Amino acid sequence: MPMLDFNHVVTWVFDLDNTLYPPSARLFDQIEARMTQFVMDTLNVSRAEADRLRQAYWRDHGTTLAGLMRLHDLEPGPYLREVHDISLDHLEADPGLNAAIRALPGRRIVYTNGSAPYAERVIARRGLSGAFDAIYGVEHAGYRPKPEPEAFHAILARDGTTPGSAAMFEDDPRNLAAPHAMGMRTVHVAPERIEAEHIHHHTDDLGGFLARLI
Repeated sequence: MPMLDFNHVVTWVFDLDNTLYPPSARLFDQIEARMTQFVMDTLNVSRAEADRLRQAYWRDHGTTLAGLMRLHDLEPGPYLREVHDISLDHLEADPGLNAAIRALPGRRIVYTNGSAPYAERVIARRGLSGAFDAIYGVEHAGYRPKPEPEAFHAILARDGTTPGSAAMFEDDPRNLAAPHAMGMRTVHVAPERIEAEHIHHHTDDLGGFLARLI
């Protein structure tokens, strides 16, 4: 473990979905289903077309919400409330992860493309309440989504964080490109390793990875 790679880090930035909980919880299956239904109802299209648009907007605009806002002038509040109204019954508390996060030196924050109220629900269910100094949702970036560099700049500026002294933990590899370019240490949290210049480290066990840094 290259612990020296993190000696300069004083702010630890964590994505939420599939990062602070394992992908096996399959929360995003529920979210995607609700996204598709929202697109169907809002744009009056078939399920197949709504699925196509959802994926196209994610690919081209960063999130489905960003595509809906830019192309259909959607007001984001109702969308965020609707798509995140999901069951968290499959999430379990993780005392080991909680202890590892709390032991990190410096500031610990969550930054998600979801909403902050949704993030707070997930964090509570994982037994991580109180482990973070701040929780930022897409609303705190002016609804600009990761992977847009402007979104990261907005969140770090709001938090008073210097990118060169921060590390980003994220499951979506494309969302690590901007942090890398800004000078952040990047960690890909996912079952499968991806080799890319903008990814410094990989782990499939976030709690274990963090425990080896402290």
